[in-house]
Amino acid sequence: MTKMTMVVDLDRCIGCYACEIACKQENDVNLGSYWNKVQTMGPYGDFPHVEMYFLPTMCQHCSSPTCVSVCPTGATYQRDEDGIVLIDREKCIGCQYCAMACPYGARTFNKKQKVVEKCTLCVHLQAVGEKPACVKCCTAEARIFGDAEDPASDVSKALAEAGADAVHSMPDVGNNPSVKYILHSKTATWKELI
Repeated sequence: MTKMTMVVDLDRCIGCYACEIACKQENDVNLGSYWNKVQTMGPYGDFPHVEMYFLPTMCQHCSSPTCVSVCPTGATYQRDEDGIVLIDREKCIGCQYCAMACPYGARTFNKKQKVVEKCTLCVHLQAVGEKPACVKCCTAEARIFGDAEDPASDVSKALAEAGADAVHSMPDVGNNPSVKYILHSKTATWKELI
């Protein structure tokens, strides 16, 4: 089975917001809405022992997505072939149940079109052999995209090289988020966002 996902190396992320901008441009995301948002974590601690890092957040493309189970029309669904969670805009009635069910606040409501939107891992770019826009534009090369089930993929190699102590994810509330974050203790201490 294939599980396409994202790994973000927070040791490398410089908080330049290029991923936010590339996502908005590529996907025509409305002003004030974000499918990909960079959070500033910190600063924490007392001088001179202060820590801070940048945490890009997006749809976690969970293995057991709550958003799929609460959608009354089947508009939110998970692809069998790669585990990517998507929204069929034609079926979406704008009830926003999926947005309420998402523990990561990764969905946004498009008021003009009356539909819910979120990160798609740029499936339209993947279809023509390209990587997601945020990966392509990352100046620090902090974003890695690929098949987590393939031990030879870039994401699997990055996670193995980082070591289990440096690999983090958003809190798992039974949905098993697939996006992983690399943060070594030499950079900063991982803090829970939610």
